[in-house]
Amino acid sequence: MTSLLEFKQYVKRFYIKFETYITYVWKFILAFISISLINSKLGYMDALTNIAIVMMASLLCAILPPNFIVFISAIFIVGHLYSLAIECALITAIVFLLMFLLYFRFSPKDTLAVLLTPVFFFMHIPYVMPLAMGLLGAPTSVVSVSFGLIISYMLSYFSTNAASFGSDGVEEAANEFSNIIAGMLGNKAMVVMIVAFAVSLVLVYIIRRTSLDHSWKIAIAVGAVSLIICILVGDMMNDTQLSIGGVIFGTIVSAALMLVLEFFAFNLDYSRTEKVQFEDDEYYYYVKAVPKVTVSTPERKVKKINRAREQH
Repeated sequence: MTSLLEFKQYVKRFYIKFETYITYVWKFILAFISISLINSKLGYMDALTNIAIVMMASLLCAILPPNFIVFISAIFIVGHLYSLAIECALITAIVFLLMFLLYFRFSPKDTLAVLLTPVFFFMHIPYVMPLAMGLLGAPTSVVSVSFGLIISYMLSYFSTNAASFGSDGVEEAANEFSNIIAGMLGNKAMVVMIVAFAVSLVLVYIIRRTSLDHSWKIAIAVGAVSLIICILVGDMMNDTQLSIGGVIFGTIVSAALMLVLEFFAFNLDYSRTEKVQFEDDEYYYYVKAVPKVTVSTPERKVKKINRAREQH
């Protein structure tokens, strides 16, 4: 355990020392992964799949604010869908406009939630996001996670049904519009996941804010169980045909990852908890103080030994 705590201290010191450069690197990597994911799922416009364009866009995202990554990703999605069918691009652009209005109103700082939700979605462990944002975010993070889910299902929908798009004539285009809207917004599995993620995120947030011992661990456990229960109930009520085995396995993996997050972000020593009471002219104060688990990293000392050589 001591070696893990020392490793944690080394990581924190390293990040503080090189924070500026690390920020540029993670923004570049996140932008590159997001754009590459979009290109792999859609990829209908050859110009946008060019590695030079991808690299330049990622470098631009690295030096600009994190929210710009969301904007660039939206441009890539709309560009690919424009090559597929103008109806798809138009509807997607309207959806993105509504999303951006709500996103910048309620949770403009949750860039990572919007971008990482599709990444974990296609890794089959999207359940990481409601648990993580419940621990690190706020109830408004529900907006960002929900947007990430909508983008994920949108990419899957257009990738799966690409052959059915593209029509000539006003009537055919109108029918295609209605089919696209029904396919995107009428997805019962997406609605169930959004509701389950919202419930889990809020529960995790409420519990981790309490003064209970091991509140973060309890929040992770309750959040994971609530995720599974909500998805099971939603599946039975709406026949979403979600893989329940995959949901349970993915949630367990996500909870394990959150324990790692808890170690780095909220590692407390409950054996040394102190409860103090004091007062002023108007109030009594009851305070519970729980110290963080810390360990001093050993410093390397180098001794220089100079041996004087006698010359005869």
